[in-house]
Amino acid sequence: MKTLITNAWIVTMDADMRQYRHGYVLADERILKVGSMDTLPADLAYDRHLDAKDAILLPGMVNTHTHIGMIPFRSLGDDYPDRLRRFLFPLENECMDAQLAYASGKYAIAEMQLAGVTTFFDMYYFEQELARAADEMDARALVAETVIDSVTVDVEEPMGGLQYAEQFVPEWQGHDRVRASVAPHAPYTNTIEAQQQADRISERYGVPWMMHVSEMDFEMEQLRQERGQTPVEFLEEIGVLSPRLVAAHCIHLTDHDIELLSKYDVKVAHCIGANTKSAKGVARVRDLLAAGVTVGLGTDGPSSGNTLDLFTQMRLFANFHKTHLRNRSAFPAHEIVKLATIEGAKVLGMDAQIGSIETGKQADFILVETVSVNMFPIYDPYSALVYSANAGNVRDVFIGGKQVVAEKELVRHDAAGLRAELAAAMQQCGFEEKARKAMTDE
Repeated sequence: MKTLITNAWIVTMDADMRQYRHGYVLADERILKVGSMDTLPADLAYDRHLDAKDAILLPGMVNTHTHIGMIPFRSLGDDYPDRLRRFLFPLENECMDAQLAYASGKYAIAEMQLAGVTTFFDMYYFEQELARAADEMDARALVAETVIDSVTVDVEEPMGGLQYAEQFVPEWQGHDRVRASVAPHAPYTNTIEAQQQADRISERYGVPWMMHVSEMDFEMEQLRQERGQTPVEFLEEIGVLSPRLVAAHCIHLTDHDIELLSKYDVKVAHCIGANTKSAKGVARVRDLLAAGVTVGLGTDGPSSGNTLDLFTQMRLFANFHKTHLRNRSAFPAHEIVKLATIEGAKVLGMDAQIGSIETGKQADFILVETVSVNMFPIYDPYSALVYSANAGNVRDVFIGGKQVVAEKELVRHDAAGLRAELAAAMQQCGFEEKARKAMTDE
């Protein structure tokens, strides 16, 4: 079905950063035409017409790092210093199962779609269920099974995620929206052989893989004492740095680390919200970009960053980096919107298909309404997106030409129903009761 969208303020995010102040888009599964209203052909054939009413039309946003199975942990122990060991690991071991992960995944995807995120890279357990959730929600996704040096909720032996991935990844080869991959948790929680095997799986199936890198203070100290190296230097030595690796966080980087990431074309998922909420620091994104490293924005999981929208990340990115650099002019708004769209697509190796409004690309785009009180006046659409807009301004969302959000409501799913399903799954395992008990225990 061909959809014609008219009267939109189009920010294409293409190589020339072209805009059409009064523009139109014609699309089916792919973008067929884009241009200004005064060039709209009078005899253009289409099946459906949508008046943008001066909404800003931009590519769907790309969340380069998240954990969608972790919605039940949101707001739990946010201000505790050892939240991971006190709350997350124990409750995960007691409660997380395939049904809870699946229900959480669908709810998380709904949250992202309502906020204009059309593509995401996930890293968690029960990824077969999360892939199924992504498929059912019409999402575009990379879903990667976690590998770690312990028994987990979905495997019975340390590093069992590798065997899981060996079966899981090929099952999703050829799917038009969902791809499967593998994600060693971190260099310090995996053997050298496990990281090398994950890299080989990624290479064999032609998919990016993910790992937390240079995120923790103790991680940096441990590798310094044991090997006299940084995590990035260690990963080079074991031969796993490549353009397929998405290194999440990368907060603590040396000049040499940045040189290595550039040399091997490693991609970086920058999670400013989670990084600063946990007081870990502000990553050297300006230096990474200056060195030619590709960087995209990520939310991290809903327990780490609480929200799964990139409007929050764009605003936090602007505020923290400008303050950290003591430079109001650092990172103009259009550069930040690039990180949320086309640069995120590059991180996932998908920029030939998504990330900009160009003829031939997948019809993944969103409309941000401009009628709400916070959206007037607008002199620069990029500034409006970064500094004025929020997730609640997202009006319509298309993925592969299929409308998944219309007038701020899910089209094929019911948000209240998804919430009820998740609540039921949490109740079945006693999640809330156990979480509240953990909060009150000394």
